[in-house]
Amino acid sequence: MMDRVKVIQGDITKQAVDAIVNAANTTLLGGGGVDGAIHREAGPHLVWECRKLGGCPTGGARITKGYYLPAKHVIHAVGPIWQGGNCGEEELLARTYRSAFDLMVQHGITSAALPAISTGAYRFPLDRATRIAVRETRACLERNFTLKLVLFVCCERPAYDAYVAAVAETFG
Repeated sequence: MMDRVKVIQGDITKQAVDAIVNAANTTLLGGGGVDGAIHREAGPHLVWECRKLGGCPTGGARITKGYYLPAKHVIHAVGPIWQGGNCGEEELLARTYRSAFDLMVQHGITSAALPAISTGAYRFPLDRATRIAVRETRACLERNFTLKLVLFVCCERPAYDAYVAAVAETFG
């Protein structure tokens, strides 16, 4: 199973996979960080399609076309804002990943690139977030043989190091 999970440092918008996961906000209409980069690279049709979706609650995910991205699809996953850890943030983040993986299964996606959801502007602690992301990835891969590659794409070295450690811990 370890051969189905990779960690790289790079630009998620450049990944030629079936789907990239967007660390989206509840409006799905773009923002800063990964969300803004994906919307810029995908072009204006992405925001038009997202408007038609009418938003997404925290813990949920929605799928759109990839438009000008190398990826065929964008899965917009809305993670929680960190509020100190006593407001169900860990379960909401796990639900966010499960929602994204459910869409991958429903749409026959075989390869996906994921960012470190909620760890930027939403301030979710990186070590906790990476363990949740990798745990939910393993759970998905154990029950889904269609998904051949999960690529964690980290734009900064601390995220890369955290994912490498979490993958080694989870997959041994």
